[in-house]
Amino acid sequence: MRLWEIANRPKGMVRSPARQLEVDKQCTNLALYQFTTCPFCIKVRQEMRRLSINIERRDAQKHEQNRSDLIQGYGQPKVPCLKITDPAGNAVWLVESDAIIAYLRGRFANT
Repeated sequence: MRLWEIANRPKGMVRSPARQLEVDKQCTNLALYQFTTCPFCIKVRQEMRRLSINIERRDAQKHEQNRSDLIQGYGQPKVPCLKITDPAGNAVWLVESDAIIAYLRGRFANT
């Protein structure tokens, strides 16, 4: 699965350096809880590459603290799961690859 992901990497969006810096700042409040070989997680990571967004990835399969954080925040170890934190520190947990991709496209596709 991992080799397929690497071999099929999409080209990313090209933004001006200033605009990309702005997008990178917007991504600091996002974290993707994922498993390395999960096909649905790969689907989300491919879209992240396509959109040229740098979201922190947290391995919930091999790192116990990430798994515990996911269970505590979302309630179960379901991946992919996107943690969206607002400026006040409140978190929303978004699951399902299609929902995550729709959110990312809506927020970053036109930037």
